[in-house]
Amino acid sequence: MKRLLAMASTMLILVACANKEKNADATGTFEATETVLSAEQSGTLLEFQVSEADNISPGQEIGVVDTTQTWLKIQQLKATREVYQSQKPDTEKQIAATRQQLAKARKEEQRYRELVNDGAVPSKMFDDAASQVRVLQRQLDAQISSLSTSTKALDKQMAATDAQMKQLYDQLHKCHIVTTVGGIVLEKYAERGEFVTIGKPLLKVADTENMFLRAYVTSAQLQTIQVGQKVKVMADYGDAKRKEYDGTVVWISSHSEFTPKTILTDDERADLVYAMKVAIKNDGFAKIGMYGEVKF
Repeated sequence: MKRLLAMASTMLILVACANKEKNADATGTFEATETVLSAEQSGTLLEFQVSEADNISPGQEIGVVDTTQTWLKIQQLKATREVYQSQKPDTEKQIAATRQQLAKARKEEQRYRELVNDGAVPSKMFDDAASQVRVLQRQLDAQISSLSTSTKALDKQMAATDAQMKQLYDQLHKCHIVTTVGGIVLEKYAERGEFVTIGKPLLKVADTENMFLRAYVTSAQLQTIQVGQKVKVMADYGDAKRKEYDGTVVWISSHSEFTPKTILTDDERADLVYAMKVAIKNDGFAKIGMYGEVKF
């Protein structure tokens, strides 16, 4: 039977295939993993160097959202941090005088202890000297505690400022639109100069190197199929042109569904079928939506 012209509808092509001797166990169409990349920051799209049908790589920078406001906020926080740093007390300098007074008082205390032991002065003078040492020691401890508290408070404020700067640096990094996946650009949703918001889709990318044939089998065929099984996949270009690929069954649906109108099963009378996916390594010839067959 002659093939129908390539411009005929998909249903007519499938009917023509059904009338031929069956060379496949299941039929379906090719599909690829599609990923929508969205904006991670709001602002004017200053650069967006990508077009539909472009082949992009993971980690490739394809655009930039205006970074001016984020950069200015970082500079403001840097200045705030410097203010906190300048307010931190120099503990050693501020307690130096009290330390010196305490050292002198301890010497006086020791001198009076010796004089009292020799009976040269009354014991009250030693008691007064010891009391002075205790007073200065408490003053020193209070100063150290106060300065330490002030320093810790300023350190925490500086740490909070550092955390805010890290957040802003992360936002600054996200202003650079970097691809997380590689593949072919299927659709482009924004243009240079547009104002984009967080979450706005920018483009859709398909991994056409690792593709799948989504085919449908009957319940009777399930007993001969299992995940990980090696199979043969044929891409149908029309006009009896086919290309064969090595495939691997990577998924089998756990529930049945009605036979899609554009799919022929080994038993065309079957109302309920099970979807399955067969992974192939594409050489560039298999296209999304192309008709294909699988042989178990």
